[in-house]
Amino acid sequence: MTWRSLPRMRPRSADETLAGLRRLRRDGRLRLWLLLALPIPLAVIALALGRYEISLATMFQAVGRALVGQPAATAAETLVLQVRLPRILAALLIGAALGGSGAAFQGIFKNPLVDSNILGVTSGAGFGAALALLLTGSLPLASLAAFICGLAAVLLAYLGAHAHGGSHTLMLTLSGILVGSFFGALTSLVKILADPLSELPAITFWLLGGLSDVTWRSLPLLFLVTGLGGALLLALRWRLNVLSLGDREAAALGLNTRRMKLLIVGVASLLTAAAVAVGGVIGWVGLVIPHAGRLLVGPDHRRLLPVSLSLGAAFLLVIDTLARATLPRETPLGVFTGIVGVPVLFVLLRRGRSGAGWVE
Repeated sequence: MTWRSLPRMRPRSADETLAGLRRLRRDGRLRLWLLLALPIPLAVIALALGRYEISLATMFQAVGRALVGQPAATAAETLVLQVRLPRILAALLIGAALGGSGAAFQGIFKNPLVDSNILGVTSGAGFGAALALLLTGSLPLASLAAFICGLAAVLLAYLGAHAHGGSHTLMLTLSGILVGSFFGALTSLVKILADPLSELPAITFWLLGGLSDVTWRSLPLLFLVTGLGGALLLALRWRLNVLSLGDREAAALGLNTRRMKLLIVGVASLLTAAAVAVGGVIGWVGLVIPHAGRLLVGPDHRRLLPVSLSLGAAFLLVIDTLARATLPRETPLGVFTGIVGVPVLFVLLRRGRSGAGWVE
């Protein structure tokens, strides 16, 4: 066979090229909307799953009664409304907060290995909760202390970076690592001082993460912070694209890079602190989910941020459903996310090696 006998490729016309581009754009929009809607069917399925099986009819009946202000009529409806529904909502909100904050942190620091704990938020929140459990034994106070100490850790990291000057992003990263190590050491000290029979198990279980103690009272602050913080990140998502060009290029385009970085870091830290305050220390979500989002929709933050919020909510909901429905004894979420997150991240890194441009 010679080159003369090979079939000749007919060049595409301009109309065919435009039609192909429209098809790609339409497929991309369809994929985006499917990803954004993914948590809804998963939440419906999660309501029906558990050690006590509930039919879809009973589930919708219970939700319908709640919407019109009527009390639950059966034990199954009470289980749906008072146990499963607040827990599912908490899983969705916490997953969205961790996924969105992880994508924001990775965009700000331009590092795919950064997660929500880069500034010591999780370590600070863990210390606050452990100290509150040691002194009071109250879970609501532990959540409040976790939220306050998480924000205090970020403030210390920022003040440390500002005091030492230098490259703002680099110094902020180093300061966050130091603050996280400091609060981690304080948490270890609290564990040593805790009673090994009563206080230490409660502290350890909280630090491993879980939603077994979530009630309707746990949701207002989480809903407020996640709603407002997520909306603000979505409003700023195009600025993350500008910041990814570099500080000089972003400044040339009229963006106050220092102020914008501080704003985005502050919002992402608020989201992380609120998530840890309710769910405990849940790792890997803020690291794995942005990688999955880049693989599905690319590195453009106009799509990546909303997809990270949605995928984070869906991922943590699936993990929590597995934790409470598959094993005879409930497993802490931090254990499950580690078991699932490590192999998932390996697969994503392997598949995205030449795709998203983050891993070379």
